[in-house]
Amino acid sequence: MRLGSRCRSTVGIAAMVATAALTAGEAGAAPAPCAQWTAETVASGYGVLENLAFDGRGNVLLSESSLTGASGAIKRLGAGGHRSVAVANVSSPGGIVVDGGTAYFNVGNAMASGLGSRTDGTIEALNLTTGARRTVARGLTMPNGLARLPGGDFVVSRDIGSAAVTTLTRVSATGRTTGVTSSLTSTNGLAYDTTRQRLVVSTTFNPATVIAAVDARGRVTRRVTVPGYGPLNSADDLTVGPDGVAYVTLNAAGRIVRVDLDSGRSCTIASGLITPSSVRFGAGPGWDSRSLYVTSFLGTLTRLTPR
Repeated sequence: MRLGSRCRSTVGIAAMVATAALTAGEAGAAPAPCAQWTAETVASGYGVLENLAFDGRGNVLLSESSLTGASGAIKRLGAGGHRSVAVANVSSPGGIVVDGGTAYFNVGNAMASGLGSRTDGTIEALNLTTGARRTVARGLTMPNGLARLPGGDFVVSRDIGSAAVTTLTRVSATGRTTGVTSSLTSTNGLAYDTTRQRLVVSTTFNPATVIAAVDARGRVTRRVTVPGYGPLNSADDLTVGPDGVAYVTLNAAGRIVRVDLDSGRSCTIASGLITPSSVRFGAGPGWDSRSLYVTSFLGTLTRLTPR
């Protein structure tokens, strides 16, 4: 994309956000409250945290970037508080998925890549035992969310770009890419629901915040609209709980929303958070499996526990 086009895109995004601020009052109320979960800060002092995943070995892996986006890393936080670096020198890391002894993570989740349609993104694999790193796929544009399908393929999302761009991409184990569906745009959070065998997806910058279920053939089989104006919600990452319900971070709104795709109901379980970006249920030694752990752009990890 030429410089002039990039400038026009940036101005367009700014105008959209300004319009959102003016119309928020008439765009619909926040999701209804349900049983509120208590919040407790587990860790702070990190850079911008985009995503997290538990490695099953007593640690949580964190996608960390600097405010400028010039550098980043995959950080490791132990249940006892010990901090270390799992992978250094990672440019704009995005989603993380752990499968067995391997952690997969996106690289190149940068706004400039999305606006410029640059194909500098990759999916990387980290051997959790040896620390060896390898590249699984190349040529991706701003890979944000990440999910792994039962057959070993991946799906990556992209929340910034032309409305005509297919923002959900399936990536085979050999790196071959195909579009998943064109009916969802500005996609972000991804999670595979193993019980119902469907991909759960959130949208970020569209006028309406949509949480959708996509089947193996790329068909949208369920769609729930979360109240509020899309950009002022800014739905980010999500997870599917043991109850089969999606838990979604609303980054701009500062809320965690529980979304039942089967009934179509949604409600807020936590509010007053600042830029929550990703959410997972605890897994592995030392982490509470009943609690949700939430990252933020302020560099915090917060535990939410049902009362």
